Amino acid sequence: MATISSLGVGSNLNLADLLKQLQTAESQPLLALQERAKSYTSKLSAYGSIQSALGVLQASAKKLGDPALFQSVVGTPTVSGILSASATDVSAAGNYTIDVKQLAQAQTVISNGRADTKTAVGNGKITIDFGAITGGTLNETTGQYTGATFTPDATQVPKPITIDSSNNTLEGIRNAINSAKAGVTATIVNDGSGTPNRLVLTSSQTGEKSSMRITVDGDPALQGLLGNDPAGVQNLKQTSAAQNAKLIVNGIDVTSGTNTVKEAIQGATLTLVSTGKTGLSLKENTAGVKTAITDFVKAYNSLQSTAKTLTAYDPKTKTGAALVGDNTLRNLQSRIRQALTTPQAGGVNDMKVLTEIGVGFQKDGTLAIDNDKLDKALANNLKGVANLFSSGLGSTAGYGKQLDAIVTDLNSNALKVASDGVTSTIKELDDQYDAVQMRVDATVDRYRKQFNQLDVLINSMNNTKNYLTQQFNAMTGSNK
Repeated sequence: MATISSLGVGSNLNLADLLKQLQTAESQPLLALQERAKSYTSKLSAYGSIQSALGVLQASAKKLGDPALFQSVVGTPTVSGILSASATDVSAAGNYTIDVKQLAQAQTVISNGRADTKTAVGNGKITIDFGAITGGTLNETTGQYTGATFTPDATQVPKPITIDSSNNTLEGIRNAINSAKAGVTATIVNDGSGTPNRLVLTSSQTGEKSSMRITVDGDPALQGLLGNDPAGVQNLKQTSAAQNAKLIVNGIDVTSGTNTVKEAIQGATLTLVSTGKTGLSLKENTAGVKTAITDFVKAYNSLQSTAKTLTAYDPKTKTGAALVGDNTLRNLQSRIRQALTTPQAGGVNDMKVLTEIGVGFQKDGTLAIDNDKLDKALANNLKGVANLFSSGLGSTAGYGKQLDAIVTDLNSNALKVASDGVTSTIKELDDQYDAVQMRVDATVDRYRKQFNQLDVLINSMNNTKNYLTQQFNAMTGSNK
């Protein structure tokens, strides 16, 4: 059957525009579906914004629900650069005088120099054990002991290291010691002499019990390189002695195997940096607690602000935001506010409501802080403030813990159900759109075929008309 490449050419009618108008009319249901899908997509995005704001609120509530927040102590030395201090027990609060006499350090020993790091030394088995060197005399020049005693530390188990043809060079020995993770770090230092390459061994731990004794069972050359007994034959030179930290705390001598000194002050940890004398003030971390409470109030107000934006209505344009009249959001806000206005259980003198620490609701539904009242509560009754937000390990009481649990429940149930419902609706609308689009395409295609047939028909009729006109004209001319 004949066809027309461009609609309207054969009939001289504006069929292309007419088809376009028909297509627009048939597509009206698609526009409606698009608008509905857009509305539900905005709603899903709004739920995401609410979940994000809830996440910030939950994080701040969880922090307040942790008893450790209220038990932390801040240490302030009077002289900087000597030590830092922290504590997780408020009983450590107080003022102290600390004199750091000696820092803990690890032992370091070095081997005799070798000309090359890739030449074989010898095979055997190296065993490194740790302990304390007592008595005797240390020659500062040779770095070796005379008349000393080595007492092994039973808590540190020695680990044998095998040296064979695959690793018997200076580099191979270094790598074997490091790979064995035997409590020693091995390096090679070049001192620039004729035999410059020296193996350097440093204990991984500090303290008097971290001194090394190295036993070698194997070739004499390997023994001559590494064999080292502080109480016997010593082939290594000590350049740094293993020693404990020594300090005086309020007139009491204290020793520690590391520079992190725990429980010298009960419940506190001192981190030593250098020797010297300093005062130390340990105080309850009320500033940290106030910051956490302030962050909680900000997070709650941010949730309220987000909710207000998502439920706003513009009377001029008569349009509402994505969650206008949304029951899920309204119930969520109501549940959180109810939790924050329900008094906590407690004794006669315990704090039970937020207003007792200067935190209260405003007319617009937000929270505000009376800083003077909060500062006074933190200074005079930190334990009461702590119980208001967290009643200790294993308890579910306290606004911090309760809000944490509520947000978890909301995300797992109400918000999830609402979000899943909207997602399902969007999927259904997508399926409907595809189905309607197929019907529109089929209808327009049918119109296009009908218009083409009309075009062909009229074109044929025009051709016939022109032919007949020519014939009539020719007959008329012949008769004349």
